[in-house]
This record gives sequence, structure tokens and C-alpha cells, in this order.
Amino acid sequence: MAKPGSLWLIGAIAAVVLAAGSASSASSGPATPPTPAKPAGAGEVIKSTDELQSRGGPTIDVERHPGKALFETNCAGCHNGGVPKAPQQVWLEMMAPDAILAAMNGGIMSQQAAALSTTQRREIAEYLVRTPLADYRPPAQPPMCDAVAAKFDPASPPEAIGWGHDNRRFASAQQAGLAAADVPALKLKWAIAYPAAQRARSQPTVGWGAIFVGSQDGTVYALDMASGCTRWRFRASAEIRTAIVADAATKRLYFGDVLARAYALDAMTGTLVWKAKVDDHPNATITGTPMLGGGQIFVPVSSLEVTAAANPAYACCTFRGAVVALDPATGEQHWKQTTVVEEPRPQGKTSVGTQILGPSGAPVWNSPTYDAASDRLYYGSGENYSTPADGNSDAVLAVDAKTGKRLWTTQLTKGDAWNVGCMMGNENCPIEKGPDLDVAASPLLVPIAGGGTMLVVGQKSGAVYGLNPADGQILWRTVVGHGGTQGGVHFGMAAEGGTVFVPVNDMADTRDGRIYDAALSGAGLHAIDAATGKELWKVLADNVCAGRANCDPGISSAVSTIPGVVFAGHLDGRFRAYDSANGKVLWSVDTTREVLAVGGVKGHGGGMSGPGAVIAKGNVITNSGYGLYYHAPGNLLMVFSANGK
Repeated sequence: MAKPGSLWLIGAIAAVVLAAGSASSASSGPATPPTPAKPAGAGEVIKSTDELQSRGGPTIDVERHPGKALFETNCAGCHNGGVPKAPQQVWLEMMAPDAILAAMNGGIMSQQAAALSTTQRREIAEYLVRTPLADYRPPAQPPMCDAVAAKFDPASPPEAIGWGHDNRRFASAQQAGLAAADVPALKLKWAIAYPAAQRARSQPTVGWGAIFVGSQDGTVYALDMASGCTRWRFRASAEIRTAIVADAATKRLYFGDVLARAYALDAMTGTLVWKAKVDDHPNATITGTPMLGGGQIFVPVSSLEVTAAANPAYACCTFRGAVVALDPATGEQHWKQTTVVEEPRPQGKTSVGTQILGPSGAPVWNSPTYDAASDRLYYGSGENYSTPADGNSDAVLAVDAKTGKRLWTTQLTKGDAWNVGCMMGNENCPIEKGPDLDVAASPLLVPIAGGGTMLVVGQKSGAVYGLNPADGQILWRTVVGHGGTQGGVHFGMAAEGGTVFVPVNDMADTRDGRIYDAALSGAGLHAIDAATGKELWKVLADNVCAGRANCDPGISSAVSTIPGVVFAGHLDGRFRAYDSANGKVLWSVDTTREVLAVGGVKGHGGGMSGPGAVIAKGNVITNSGYGLYYHAPGNLLMVFSANGK
């Protein structure tokens, strides 16, 4: 499930969780796994304390630590299934240490923690984050701006481009402020090192002379475009992996966190306007960016329940993917459309007596695409989590944006039910056993000759499709790679005019035991004609890893384009600009090298996955670092401009 979806999420979360070494109760999710957790296009699976130690920082003995018993006695009853709305343990393990402590020390969990001593609260937090906290101090933040740099520029509002506005990820010459001729002269202008982070998964947005971006510990930053100093900070409940969506008209920002909460902030002050929980399932999350359109904001809902099935005692599964329409002014829900229509019901029992529930799954990992002309919404789904596989998984869906009524469903791969139990080799693996081929990237509405529009969809199968937006009929199919668990199209394609640029991951070693024909690998960048599906050119990524750990040459992150240029971040840490006419490399930089960031701290990038570059006001802005499921960690936000000026 290596995706901006299942796998990717798992890597993002499960890799830390399954990886960390233990489970707190029979219903808490996976126990210490004998084999790696599901590849999640996200992160490295940590199999032992020694492995944690090798990544830097002190660790605890998870099994003998007093926090384990304290958690099981005081917390597990609610967080591992007893209270439907309580985040499960896997999510708590994703939170920053100070956020967990703050929740117990006067925060949302203060009443439940009232009988615990200060030491006991600390020990529970230590157990969850796997590190001693006796002398813990939150890491230093990037420096705040002075009075002059802190001012926003009302004459420079955000453009309605990129995730959250237009999933084609194209910036015009005027919007980009950068020409193809300027690209070879790009140099690092400044960088931010996210504190205590191993990954950078929130795509920034630009507006009012600032860059807005989220981070691993849940902090949202408003950064001065010129210098990188901080104008304001806002702390969300947990990690932000969606893009920050800016609305020029209301001067508001919208985003989601990994606990399935959607937020609206005042862009000028960072003040919370509203916060809304979009799904009550304990494993629900928001991975795809909310989409603004037609007076509503559409929030995709995905889930980590796919990893809970690694525990053969877990009754799998009950989550159903969804898109939720909210009022941008208040956060009030207008409608909710689930991908799996039927309510889960008992489907029998596994050989060890665990209840099987289904149908389930079909998460929405991607940002929905809104079409103002038809007032429709288009989005893709992932695999089912349990038997039976139904007609809603690995599919493209169209709904009426006003009502949420489903208009059509086109399934690209039938019979795909899969969960981490398949990687564990346990009884929770559905009888279908995969192949786990989500539609993880956003569908693109691309204009074609004659005034028509093609809906172009990329899949983890390594295939790209052209669909009729009116009825979902498949008009063409083009195979660009071998695809698979960590193959095919992951986080996002881009389009300039009628040409679609398709990034392909196709890892050589997917760590899932499946063997792929290396001759069919499409790892690299492909250009496809949206009208016909004809491949115009391809540039396969050269392998410069030379045996380096957690290094792969393919492109997992979303790509972005301006006239004549496509920007792509590779899993090996290379950030490159390609000529959109022929794929020639115009510029390349190694983001894994250590740099001196704003505030005088050192940082480095790593594997590039998830969000893509943002090009605005003459700047090229990108994150680097994806320390999840076999990808290299890093903690940089990097800003490039012509000659670094």
C-alpha cells in the first residue's frame, strides 16, 4: 500500500508504531511484528530499540518501562477501542512529546489524568514516544520576525493554484514569476529546519508576502518570504500532512491533521477560526488536501485501520472512506459521501476466531478535484480493507458538489481487498490478498482539442487512464511502469495544456515479497497526451544511490509545472527541473546535503515524497525529508530563487 494513501500513511504512522516494538492490549493493534509493516510509501520500519538508537537520541526499554502498565491500566480501555472517538494508540505514538504531556497537564485529557502524578504522566508519554523525557524541553523554534518583516502585504494575495484549488499543479508565467531561462541559475535562498522532525509532508502555500506550511509536530508557520523568519505560529493537535490552502477573499487558511480534524485559521494572525472532526472512526485521518470550490470546502477522509489488522485479534474492519463537505465560514457539515455504501456487517470468522467485518476501506487519500462548470467533484479510492471486495475500491467517483449524491463510479481494479495482515502472514489477510493498487493521486481535469475535457487518472498499478468526465467511461489506458505496493503513481501528476506529466516510483525492492520485472520499471518522469494517452516522452531516473540505505531513484512526490518546466523531487533526495518538451534535465540539486538554516541551526533533506514544489513570486519552494518506510529522513523547507536573491 505504498501510497499517499494506505502504504504511505502506514509508513507515515504504522512504521513508527508497528516499528516501535509493542502493543498495549489485544485490541490495540499490531504486536511486535516478525516482519516489516506494510510498505507505506512513508517510512522506515523500526524493528528494535537498537534500530531506534541508531537513528539518534536516547530510547527506553518499551516492554519493561513503567509507562506500559500505566497506559494499559489508565488509557488503553478508551484509546484502543473502548471509546469510538478516542484516537487509538497508533495515533498517540505519532504525536510530539510536549503535545502528549500538555494534553494531560491541563489540556483535553486533564480530567482523565487527574489521579496520576506528574511522574506517572511523564512515564506514559515516554512509553508512547519511546524516549526518556525527564529533562525534555521542546526543541527551539525558528526565530520570530521583527516588526517590519512581520507585516503582510495586502497587494500580494495568494493565487488559486495547486492542491486545494486546481490539482493540475500548473503556475502560469505571471503566477510563477519565473521563466524557463531562469531555472539553471536557481540557488538556495534560505531554508528552515523543522525542529525535531524526520519528515516534511505539508505542502506550503504562498500569499501576502508569506509562506504558510505545516509540520510533523503539528505547528503551522507563517514565514516571511524574503528572510524565512516566523510571523506567527499555530499548534494543531497533531502532524499536518496536507497542504495549507489559502483563500484570498476571506484571508483564511484551511488544512487537516492526522487525527481527522479540519481547521480554519486567520491568515494574518494565526488565530483559530474553527476546528471540526470530520469522521468519528478512531483510525480516521486526513491525508489529502481539502479542496475549496462552489462555496464549500471538501475534505477527503482516509484511515490507518488497515494497519490494525496486523494484530490477528483485531476484528477487521469497519472504516469506510469518505469525502465531507463543510461550510468554509463555520466548519458546519453540509454532507458526507462514503465510498463504501453498505454498512460493515459480520462476514464470518477467521481461523483463530476473530470476527470479520465488511465491506470496508476504500479510503480517499487524494485531494478531490472540483469542476466549477459542472459543479461536480471527482476523487479516487484505495483498496478494501476486508472481505468482501466490493465495486467501490480502486475506483474513480463523481459526485454532485451541492448534495454529495454519487453520479457515477468507475472501478479500475476489481477484487482488491488488502490489509497489513497480508504482510504479517496472519489470519486477518482477506481471501483476495490484494494487490493493493489504490488510486492515490488526484484525478486531473485536462482540456483537450475541440473544447472537451479529459479526466486523467494515475494508479499505483503503473497505469494511467483517460475517462469521460460525464459518465466515467474509460477512453484510453496507458501503462508506464510495473506498479505494485510501492510502485506506479503515488502523490500527484501535473498538466500543462493538454500534456500530463506522470511521476512513477516503481521501487526495485518493495519489501513486500512481490517480485517485479525490472525491465518494466518506469521509475522516472513520463509525458502523456491527455486526449489519446499516447506517451510523448519518458526519462527514466538514473540510479545514483550506490548502495546508500533508504535510497531509490524514482519519483514518489507530486510534480509541479510552469511553462516549459516540470519540477520533481526524487526519493534519492535529488530535486530536478525537466524540460517539459523533451524531458531534458535543466537543473538538479542534492537536497540531502547539510545546510545552515534560518536561526543558525543545521539541517538536511532526505527522500522526497508526498508534497511537490510550489513556484510563486520568482521562488521555488519545496520540502525535503520523508523518514518513513525505507525512505531517508530529513527536516528541510527549502526556498530557491535565481542566483539565490
